[in-house]
Amino acid sequence: MITNIEKEVENIVYWIKNHIKETGASGVVIGNSGGKDSAVVIALVTKAIGKEKVLTIAMPCNSTAKDLDDAKAVADKFEVPMLEIELTDVYNELEEVVNNELKNNNIVKEISEEGKINVKPRLRMTTLYSIAQTLNYLVVGTGNRCEIFVGYTTKWGDSASDFNPIADYTVEEVLQIGEYLGVPETIIKKSPSDGLGSKTDEEKMGVTYKQITEYIETNQTDEEAMKKIENMHKKSEHKRKPISVYKRNG
Repeated sequence: MITNIEKEVENIVYWIKNHIKETGASGVVIGNSGGKDSAVVIALVTKAIGKEKVLTIAMPCNSTAKDLDDAKAVADKFEVPMLEIELTDVYNELEEVVNNELKNNNIVKEISEEGKINVKPRLRMTTLYSIAQTLNYLVVGTGNRCEIFVGYTTKWGDSASDFNPIADYTVEEVLQIGEYLGVPETIIKKSPSDGLGSKTDEEKMGVTYKQITEYIETNQTDEEAMKKIENMHKKSEHKRKPISVYKRNG
């Protein structure tokens, strides 16, 4: 856990401010999911550069109304604008087009369930970057250290960003930062979920964030959980490495 939360937040804010200044960006866009990670990032960036340079974007895609309500609550709390861009029809149309082409060419009947799930965060990231490029803004990442460690991210989706101020902090530390910055308690206590199904993150992974944090910090945790964490970490290594490129001889 963070021992001096005031100093830690001060350091993060200073880093954000300098990073944006060095890039020459006019501001930032942040995907506002209504979850703790995006809420904490919104709080940090707003503190660093001011609310007038922060644009948050909610992107429902077969999502629950509760997530959108929570996103609005976060935007209201930190007094930042929020666009609501509905992606459900876009997603459904893309899925239909791809499925028809696969079926017509006798490849498979339809995209796999995992493939369908990963389309959503990639559509969201495409949306964020289209707006960011238009405004000369940067896209801010919202993935925490625990998610990155086990690969609970979508490559070229929520794992993509121009910079990420919370990537080196565990879930518990992100919550600590959020409480300090005044993130609404309902968001802090909300069960972590990627919004891509009915299950929570921990139900999908089969381990708790507490166990992941314990493993990261001590290399030990519950034996069964440890095996799952190590397996997820190994399988997701490609998500944390640069793209493999063939180096020609000579």
